[in-house]
Amino acid sequence: MTIQTDYGTVEYGTEDLIVFSDGIFGFPKLTRYLLLRINEGEEDDSMLLMVSVEDPNVIFVLINPFSLCPDYSPELASEELACLQVTDSGELSYYVICVVKNDYLDNTVNLKCPLVINPKTRCGIQIILANTSYGYGHKLSSFSSITDSTDIRSEE
Repeated sequence: MTIQTDYGTVEYGTEDLIVFSDGIFGFPKLTRYLLLRINEGEEDDSMLLMVSVEDPNVIFVLINPFSLCPDYSPELASEELACLQVTDSGELSYYVICVVKNDYLDNTVNLKCPLVINPKTRCGIQIILANTSYGYGHKLSSFSSITDSTDIRSEE
């Protein structure tokens, strides 16, 4: 199968899809997505594009939250683990949605509602973390690793 995106034509098979049976918050009817690397030849999964195959105009920028916040510690309920068909949350992949603004220093990530994916079954859910200080709109510039690399780029 192929899909036409703003980033070109992408070929994929059903085994490449991530399925969110309940959709993503705000997009409940869109359940099937492709994860695309931003830098195609690289193996780095710290930042990805997630494109809906049902509506290729719906594209999310995803960031691995551990690359921003190494002590990020989402706790899943037993029902969420069961939904993802695992008993240990260490078997899962986590991503947060980045809201892209005109000024990249204003970009934010939602640490409160990560996407959680079982890489073996390719099923995913979006959860709302309870009893946590994580918020809905952390500025990317507030993370030291991002700020440090931004400072380096601005000095070059």
